[in-house]
Amino acid sequence: MVIGLKSLYNIMINLNHPEAVKLLQMAYSAERAAAFAYVGHANSVKNQNEKKAIKQIEDDEWHHRSEVLKIMKEYNIPVSKWYEFRFYVIGKLISFSCYVIGWFMPFYFAGRLESGNVCEYFRLKIYFNSLGITKHDQVLYDMGIKEKEHEVYFYEQIKNSKLLPYFEKFFNWGATQSFNNIDLQNQLPVEKSDVYCQVKSKSDKT
Repeated sequence: MVIGLKSLYNIMINLNHPEAVKLLQMAYSAERAAAFAYVGHANSVKNQNEKKAIKQIEDDEWHHRSEVLKIMKEYNIPVSKWYEFRFYVIGKLISFSCYVIGWFMPFYFAGRLESGNVCEYFRLKIYFNSLGITKHDQVLYDMGIKEKEHEVYFYEQIKNSKLLPYFEKFFNWGATQSFNNIDLQNQLPVEKSDVYCQVKSKSDKT
């Protein structure tokens, strides 16, 4: 009997959740794009405290990439060559742009990006839980919270900028809008975090 490539692919993967598989593959590649972007961002700023903070965020993204890969390997999920190429190009382009678009926009769009990235990990937790898998809860929760901390950091740098209200109006992120509903001052524990990222919501940045 001849097994088609698609059938063979499905047999090899041990995670019966296509959305989770795709999101893991995308998150793995997107973390490298983010890290590349932060290399350019850190090098483009003059303030040493900003450089140090952005470098730490870059390191966090590399760590997240390694943690996602561990999960992928456990379920025989292959790295997507397309996502690797696509996000490599995106990351390098963003990195270069940081040198030419001024100070405000790299901080703004980094915060907006991180705001959306938060929910990748909480959605993955929900997907795994729907299959009765809970052993990844803590690492996914920790990565989601870390992405929220990144969002807060970038917001704090630009919150007093006169440009922020205009960018928020057009790009739907800023003082009154976020792509997640996490409030770090009233942070829920991992076992109660299923309420996070069920829908897009407005939330405070702290």
